[in-house]
Amino acid sequence: MTLDFGGGFFLRRATTADHAALAMICLKTGDAGKDASGREDDPELLGLLYTIPYQVLEPELAFIVDSPAGAAGYLLGAADTGAFNASVASDWYPDLQRRVADPGPDSSRWRGSDWARHRVHHPDFAVPSALTAYPSHGHIDLLPQARGRGIGRRAMEFLGQRLAASGSTGIHLEVMPENDDALRFYEAIGFDVLQDADPPKHRIFVAKRLAHAAEAAG
Repeated sequence: MTLDFGGGFFLRRATTADHAALAMICLKTGDAGKDASGREDDPELLGLLYTIPYQVLEPELAFIVDSPAGAAGYLLGAADTGAFNASVASDWYPDLQRRVADPGPDSSRWRGSDWARHRVHHPDFAVPSALTAYPSHGHIDLLPQARGRGIGRRAMEFLGQRLAASGSTGIHLEVMPENDDALRFYEAIGFDVLQDADPPKHRIFVAKRLAHAAEAAG
């Protein structure tokens, strides 16, 4: 156990045995925080895109929120977003691209998980220049049974402390514009929406400066 949230909920390091849980939670929260099971025809693909690579490539910052009923969330991070994206591009995506077929560029013909298959074959690993001051990033999702318990706040504090101790100056997260609950949550814990990041319309970045231990002590 890494962090005890009380009530049988706790944070622990994710392992390879948790890949199925990482994929399941990603699917159950994949529609702007809601269950995406009804729209996806490949239940593993979201996890292979958005969660499992963290456990494989950055295992020191990959955690599961466990509960009396099993895995109920995850907390994932990357200390250096540019370096992580480069590793994903070179060490993860080639196998994934062999696993799934490209559905082609005509989105009007896409069905089910075709949007995700297209993203596999046409990934965007660019990091907006406005994120330079926030080199690290995080990713957290909780199933309904883990919400409303203060777990999200404490987990993000924990991740921020880990990143700050490693020398990071800031953290950012990507949020879907329609996920109002997530945007309110990040605002409540001190994150700001980056107005000048110039992202595509389907992406919003929230960011927060991190104080190093020496600065905090001073």
